[in-house]
Amino acid sequence: MEIQLWKELLDPYDQAVSELLVKFRNLKEEHRRKNLYSPIESVSGRVKTVSSILEKMQNKGISFEQMEEEVEDIAGIRIICQFVEDIERVAELIEHRSDMVIRSRKDYLANQKKSGYRSLHLIVWYTVQTIDRPKTLQVEIQIRTMAMNFWATTEHSLQYKYKGSIPPHVVEKLTRASDAIELLDQEMSQVRAEIMDAQIDSQIETNLVKDILHSIENLYRLDNKREVVKIQNEFYRIFSQHNLEELERFRRQLDIIAEGSRAQSVDTKETSFIRT
Repeated sequence: MEIQLWKELLDPYDQAVSELLVKFRNLKEEHRRKNLYSPIESVSGRVKTVSSILEKMQNKGISFEQMEEEVEDIAGIRIICQFVEDIERVAELIEHRSDMVIRSRKDYLANQKKSGYRSLHLIVWYTVQTIDRPKTLQVEIQIRTMAMNFWATTEHSLQYKYKGSIPPHVVEKLTRASDAIELLDQEMSQVRAEIMDAQIDSQIETNLVKDILHSIENLYRLDNKREVVKIQNEFYRIFSQHNLEELERFRRQLDIIAEGSRAQSVDTKETSFIRT
């Protein structure tokens, strides 16, 4: 296959990865904007290199005619979660979306690989709009915890180094590391509720501060500058206490002040118009 044909073949997969990265990152941000805990910690993606595709085809005896059907992970998305419980939550979010359809599921959490690899893989159908026509592609979505990802990345590097034949003593160390990582995930699950509460409180504070500063900036344009400086100093005092209830109270009071300033500004403009 010529280089240009490979590029034409892989371009829609690049487009699929780019679009899905935006969608999953927006999903994460939407949770945070609504002061909800996001099961998605981070998202990355890639399209397999031509050499990786060829190697997989050779190892599995896949013909060029079968390639797009049999090589399910030409496009890949990796979603990293903080906790094991978040993995299934992400899978549910994907299942209920209308822009992708789950074709198959490979659960390496319930059925851990002999190597110690743990992750949840979903193969989804995803449609991109090309210049010529819509094209439906397969995309592999890997969902795992940060700890699982650390192990998998290390194991992948060793597989590359040893050409798939990792020495027994290294395999033994990887197995022990996999057991330790599983234990770590279990321990983290024990404090999941506390961590979620802390993260939600932090996000609420972030959103409140953003709203308050926006209101202060608007007041600065409309109101007495000295009074606005006093309001800003009061905000800094309250912020230093890290008390969400006080911040919320201050925001409500600021909304009332801002509404009054807007109404006064409108009245002033109308009076000036009548006089002219």
